[in-house]
Amino acid sequence: MNFTPKVAIVILNWNGVKHLREFMPYVVSSIWPNLEIVVGDNASTDGSVEFIRTAYPTVTIIENDDNYGFTGGYNRVLEKVEADYYILLNSDVEVYPGWIAPVIELMESDPLIAAAAPKIKSYLQRDHFEHAGAAGGFIDSFGYPFCRGRMFYEIEEDKGQYQQSGEVFWASGAALFIKKKCWDEAKGFDERFFAHMEEIDLCWRLKNMGYKIMYCAQSEVFHVGGGTLNTENPFKTYLNFRNNLLLLKKNLPFWRSVFVIWVRYWMDLMALLRFLNEGKRKDAGAVSRAHRNFASNLFKREHVKIIHDGSKLKGMYKGSIVSAFFIKKKHVFTSLDPKEFY
Repeated sequence: MNFTPKVAIVILNWNGVKHLREFMPYVVSSIWPNLEIVVGDNASTDGSVEFIRTAYPTVTIIENDDNYGFTGGYNRVLEKVEADYYILLNSDVEVYPGWIAPVIELMESDPLIAAAAPKIKSYLQRDHFEHAGAAGGFIDSFGYPFCRGRMFYEIEEDKGQYQQSGEVFWASGAALFIKKKCWDEAKGFDERFFAHMEEIDLCWRLKNMGYKIMYCAQSEVFHVGGGTLNTENPFKTYLNFRNNLLLLKKNLPFWRSVFVIWVRYWMDLMALLRFLNEGKRKDAGAVSRAHRNFASNLFKREHVKIIHDGSKLKGMYKGSIVSAFFIKKKHVFTSLDPKEFY
């Protein structure tokens, strides 16, 4: 590189002083010659800001006046951060000193690369991938996201099988590297998502604009996961189902989105019935609320979509990952036929 871009690690916090105490020592040990570390706070009440101000006086603090969620919180904080690259880092992620350079070097190699993520492994089971990102994110033709190293509940051990960096469909928001100019061009996160799948929407919009999303195998981080909403929280169920529908409506061509959302209605109905059968009435109710909320905003006009041909959707699985996983018993990414991807 002929110059050293400025990098800002930006951690959005809401009542996460426990994670800040545990993981901030790793973050401040990060090595990059032109680096700023920022904690954006969503009106915490647990002493988070006071802890950072006292223990890490060189860390920049930006305070929001309310809890705007993951999406709104980051949008407001990043308006006040000047850098060439943003790294949106969850507060429950352990990093090592040299984790930044491989990703930035990869992104600097191609002006069309807008965003990237390192390999994301489990903090609790360190030889395995972590659910939120693993070795790069993909999506199927019906909007179901999955990862190399994680398909539904099957999480692989890292045996070096995904050591090749390359283009993917989405990069995890747990450790998301993005060029500021691309963040600005895409207008940041869609705040309707609040939390969950907002990074998939952002990456899909960037791909529709002609950019690439990358996975960098030469950098890895360790993520706890579930720090804000655990997997058993019905609100998380609501967000996942509602946001997935919104994701499809926003980013697919109109008639394709009509067909896919119609199919998803019936697939989600099956999920609702499964929750009821398992005695998870609150989760079943969350699925119902998700569809009602989506339907109430169905005719809201979206921004004009820029839809490119299939070559710009590299990382999309042409078939159904649900069928591949549950019917054809393809439980690892390497069992999928590469020819079935764009």
